[in-house]
Amino acid sequence: MFDKFHEECGVFAVYGHPEAANVADLGIFALQHRGQESAGIASADNSTVHCHKAMGHVADIFTPTVLGGLHGDKAIGHTRYSTAGDTVILNAQPFRVTTNKGKMALAHNGNITNAMEIRKELEDEGAIFSASSDTEVVLHLISRSRERTVAAALRDALLQLEGAFSLVLLTPNQLIVARDPHGFRPMAMGQMEMSGDRISYVFASETCAFDLIGAVYMGDVEPGEMVIVGPEGMTRERYAPKRKRAQCVFEHVYFSRPDSIVFGRPVVQSRELMGRLLARQHPTNADVVVPVPDSGVAAALGYANESGIPFRMGLIRNHHVGRTFIEPSQAIRDFGVKLKLNPVRHLLKGKRVVLVDDSIVRGTTSRKIVRMVRNAGASEVHLRISCPPTVSPCFYGVDTPTKNELIAANHSTDEIRRYVEADSLAYLSLTHLREAVDDSKQEYCYACYTGEYPTELVNITELLESKVPR
Repeated sequence: MFDKFHEECGVFAVYGHPEAANVADLGIFALQHRGQESAGIASADNSTVHCHKAMGHVADIFTPTVLGGLHGDKAIGHTRYSTAGDTVILNAQPFRVTTNKGKMALAHNGNITNAMEIRKELEDEGAIFSASSDTEVVLHLISRSRERTVAAALRDALLQLEGAFSLVLLTPNQLIVARDPHGFRPMAMGQMEMSGDRISYVFASETCAFDLIGAVYMGDVEPGEMVIVGPEGMTRERYAPKRKRAQCVFEHVYFSRPDSIVFGRPVVQSRELMGRLLARQHPTNADVVVPVPDSGVAAALGYANESGIPFRMGLIRNHHVGRTFIEPSQAIRDFGVKLKLNPVRHLLKGKRVVLVDDSIVRGTTSRKIVRMVRNAGASEVHLRISCPPTVSPCFYGVDTPTKNELIAANHSTDEIRRYVEADSLAYLSLTHLREAVDDSKQEYCYACYTGEYPTELVNITELLESKVPR
């Protein structure tokens, strides 16, 4: 039902900087790990909105000549990874349009779960769509709103949406940033000091983008909040009633960079604690702790520190190869493991190895890595996973496949252990994961580990689909 629009991305926005496009370029470069299929930047100069986007990586797309044509002191940027939608330039963001509300550009991160229903209603009324992204649905709702201002029309549109979205909207003289009422996807807010007491406002999916441009992290856009930045300054308003928070725990488990602060918490702190708790919960006799780089490194350090077993970088990653988890093609994913990782035989030969990874999704990658470590001479391989088994698909913007493809949804831990060819396999418990992210207020979404979704539409759909014979 939702797969067509499903995507995880990185978004960035800046207001009040004379080199806004260059700042946005640096911002989405820092967010490149969140999407490697396409990238785009839209800028505004008080009279019009400029835009450039293309397939590929940020550094290849935004040459000095391209950035020189993106005029203005405000800009938004986007780096995209689609999990099931079409991989075509038409779906690259930001979307720039001219509407009855004026010129604007929009980019977003997440997955609007009722987008297909809204789209069908709009098409039945004569609306024309050029892409298969839910971002375009939002623009249609803005255009059709009877509200006169862009901010009011966006507010009207957002109240019709369900699911996950952190979005940035740019007009010739205004920047608007909004986050869904549950707060599924992150959106950090920061400031850059300019000459003459002027302040430039910046927004990003992760704070690692702020570090690169020298911005100061000021906090998060709150769930259900809209932040409007214009010539008169910045205003913050709640556009939707308060709902139970459902921050994506997978941002801390895997997706975000460890040097980021996400949902107000340092990611590296969560991951190291995951590793420590994993060592307490599932100790083993071994000679070395080896991470699956890069997302397994912090958890492996935690495991090593807690267990007293030496930490070794027994696998070296080629950083010029993208993440296997967010490559859309299975053929690329299969080939990518050998391209991406190489064992350090000197550190592994004759050793009992604790191999620490952040997750097992399909199991195919884990199997190849275990074989790689064993072929390098390891006498034993004990696989430790710093999150619970992934048993349910995500409908809120993270690339987890269908339940049929999730190995933990269909097999026991011991069956998975045999499949990946490990001597032992153990996962972090849900209770310990909650502790690792300090979720004392129960503000995170764990649906991929529990099958219990925070939104009604997804729960109803899952219930209906589970009753259909396969």
